[in-house]
Amino acid sequence: MTQIENNNLHSTEETTETHTETQEIHHEQTLFAEPIYNYNGFPVTNSLLVSWAVVILIILGSILLRVLLKKIPGKIQGIAEMVFEWFLETFDSVTGSRKKSLMFFPLVFSFFIFILLNNWFGLLPGVGTIGQVVSEHDELMLIPYLRGGTADLNTTLALALIAVIASHAFGIFKIGAWTHFNKFINIKAFLEIPGKIIKDPTIILVNPIKAFVGIVEIVGEIAKVASLSFRLFGNIFAGEVLLASMAAMVAWLVPIPFMFLELIVGVVQALIFALLTLAFLTINTMEEH
Repeated sequence: MTQIENNNLHSTEETTETHTETQEIHHEQTLFAEPIYNYNGFPVTNSLLVSWAVVILIILGSILLRVLLKKIPGKIQGIAEMVFEWFLETFDSVTGSRKKSLMFFPLVFSFFIFILLNNWFGLLPGVGTIGQVVSEHDELMLIPYLRGGTADLNTTLALALIAVIASHAFGIFKIGAWTHFNKFINIKAFLEIPGKIIKDPTIILVNPIKAFVGIVEIVGEIAKVASLSFRLFGNIFAGEVLLASMAAMVAWLVPIPFMFLELIVGVVQALIFALLTLAFLTINTMEEH
């Protein structure tokens, strides 16, 4: 190799190194959760990692409370009992019955804790900012290792489906499969017409309307899933975008008030989801609504 070729090679390497050093790393708030790695073809996303972490925290916290449970409550047990009692009283105002509140409490309170911790997880330092750098379309992109679980539409949609399906399962268990089925496909309304038409001729008009209302209820059940999932996702995702925007403009002090606001939003959204789930459970366990 000649001296001129050596010089050209060194010049090319220096130019490449300079370009790499000056190339900026971009990070965008995506609507979808980014996959971190694949496990036997199953994509593990950053939001899924956070959801698993929250589940582990809930299990460990439950075990700790169980170990610390005493007849004479200490400070931690006393606070936990105050929280549980407040929730039960709030649930009573929706269900109208302490028996129903106790029946629904494990499911609804689990929703609240899981959603609350996922909402707050996204506010921790490093969540959404620490990750791996990959090259996409000649640009360096940051893919965070962690992302709040409820900032992923897949998570909120799964929660909404569980809530709605559970409300129907409780309805079948409480009032029976036939009665619950006729809330939506009202076959019973048509079967009543021949036996009651002589005594009450208006039944030929009223009962088909009842059947039509049942079909509307089916549409309402689909709307429940969309409403629960998009409301939670939209509020949490918007909060993450807001905090990222504030931090990009002014990194010091300015984002702090917004973080406190997001703490409150996290509680409110978790409580709304839990109470709406409780309302669906209550409605579907009533024979008429």
